[in-house]
Amino acid sequence: MITGDRRKPPAGIDNATRRQLHDLARRHKARVSIFTRKQPTDWRPNQVCNPDGLLDTHFTDSTAWELIATRLDHGQEVTVIDLDRPRGTKGYVMLIDLGPDVPHLYVKLQLGSGIIFGRSFHYSEYG
Repeated sequence: MITGDRRKPPAGIDNATRRQLHDLARRHKARVSIFTRKQPTDWRPNQVCNPDGLLDTHFTDSTAWELIATRLDHGQEVTVIDLDRPRGTKGYVMLIDLGPDVPHLYVKLQLGSGIIFGRSFHYSEYG
């Protein structure tokens, strides 16, 4: 859930943060999407239909990260949120339109020291 004052528009990201998210999403060894109690993760690319998949009908871990990097590169809107776990950290949320008659894709990322955490990749529950 996105927290904060609902009267203010959501905070976007600066170009340096966008570049960092993009570069880490492209780097295989920098990507992490493992569930822990301290960093809960809902990473389900294999349950999301890939509208551009020629051979794969659903996203794979690799194609999920490729989509994220490509969308960041093309200016996808990113909202900054405060994460509950771990408290005091920032999350970066994208709602990606995959096409007509398909729920938006909810993607949540978190930056670490030289790594990027994939916290969420699933259909949005909020339209």
